[in-house]
Amino acid sequence: MNREVRVRFAPSPTGALHIGGVRTALYNYLFARKNNGKFLLRIEDTDQTRFVPGAEEYIKDALDWLGITPDESPWNPADCAPYRQSERKPMYMQYALDLVEKGHAYYAFDTSEELDAMRERLTAARVVSPQYNSITRTQMKNSLTLPEDEVKARLASGEPYVIRIKIPRKEEVRLNDMIRGWVMVHSSTLDDKVLMKSDGMPTYHLANIVDDHLMGITHVIRGEEWLPSAPLHVLLYKYFGWEDTMPQFAHLPLLLKPDGNGKLSKRDADKHGFPVFPMNWQDPNSGEKAMGFREQGYLKEALINFLAFLGWNPGDHREMFTLDELVEAFSIERIGKSGTKFDINKAKWYNEQYLRGKSDDELAKYLQLEVAKEGLEVSSEKAAQIAAIMKERATFPADLWNEGKFMLIAPETFDQDVAVKKWNQDAVTVLNSYIQELEADAADFTPELAKSLLEKAAESNGIKLGKIMQAVRLAVTGVGAGPDLMAVFVIIGKEELVRRIQFAIASL
Repeated sequence: MNREVRVRFAPSPTGALHIGGVRTALYNYLFARKNNGKFLLRIEDTDQTRFVPGAEEYIKDALDWLGITPDESPWNPADCAPYRQSERKPMYMQYALDLVEKGHAYYAFDTSEELDAMRERLTAARVVSPQYNSITRTQMKNSLTLPEDEVKARLASGEPYVIRIKIPRKEEVRLNDMIRGWVMVHSSTLDDKVLMKSDGMPTYHLANIVDDHLMGITHVIRGEEWLPSAPLHVLLYKYFGWEDTMPQFAHLPLLLKPDGNGKLSKRDADKHGFPVFPMNWQDPNSGEKAMGFREQGYLKEALINFLAFLGWNPGDHREMFTLDELVEAFSIERIGKSGTKFDINKAKWYNEQYLRGKSDDELAKYLQLEVAKEGLEVSSEKAAQIAAIMKERATFPADLWNEGKFMLIAPETFDQDVAVKKWNQDAVTVLNSYIQELEADAADFTPELAKSLLEKAAESNGIKLGKIMQAVRLAVTGVGAGPDLMAVFVIIGKEELVRRIQFAIASL
């Protein structure tokens, strides 16, 4: 192919962007970058009854957050503008009429009641999938069955109509999918889809083909759910005379529920307690709220890496890829045909890896934000110290605070299970001696010094340190497990450490 590679992501603004749509956008972005091409965002809003305010902006913000911003879009237009189908409405009718004139489409005047009656007749005749097709259209009210003068009169009177494609009765439609290979469908299984609705708006099928052609789209990378529509789209390219510039198709595998049984839905995600949207969303009509990956603490780099591997693999054992590395490694040929399970534990694993890969100073900023929410303050230096010892134990940035807040806020209660098992007179004896050692020593307080003084306090009382270490941790942190205790002591500081030990002895 000598043309510039041009791909598009074409969502409908009907609500929050599902994570499956995000993966589709990501694959389009990676393919465009790999081939020095362009990635377009087109808003397919032909069905105005399903339009949801705020959905467009949500799509834009989600892609921007993830760093897969389109080269062309309603917010960054180029020669192919406009990029909203509702703004392109006036031109679609001419293409539909062109098909009518060529004999590949026709006017249909059937009312909804007449269509229902047709389906009922077919159902009663035990037809498996009742549809308006090459057989049933001969019994319906359309420009193929009505006299020409009557058709003209109906059109002139303003009677509602739709324009339907005229599917041939006996023809094999072939499509060479980049992921699935050759797909062959017999036209007898296809129905005469509506191309132009009675409100003058095109359906997805017509607008999609016209826009892809006019925008110079070279590759259509979209979800598997569109595969049944692909033969119809191939016919439209043929009927318009655009076969030579028809894009190559690649239909992506489904994202499956965690157990692999069926397509992933919001209901499944809610059931298992994880998001399926990139960011928080509140439906402006119903008020229903849905959680997003961003607000749940997933880093964008982790989410991108996780999504890339839902259906694609690099052909080796590597799992960690930056966005630039994904561009370099990506190829359509390495996308599988079968659906892939949505394993949220793998997403968490990626988040842990990227979190641990960040510098202590970067993580300190996350921690300071969480601390500020509590109305508290912490210096950058201390925040970095806390992040350094907590990041190996954290999955999300908020864990730095949730699991490490004891370093800034002294415990007022103590884990009773640990207290019952581990708190005893030996612990009290060693801790009292430790207080004396801490108050007597004037050297810079380091983890090494903190440990040597504690060892000295235990040894002077003839008590093995290992037997009372959990009690020591309990006294200072309120719990029986956590990060390196001597590092915690230094972050807390000598004076606060003494105060906490005294409080624990008095309380326990």
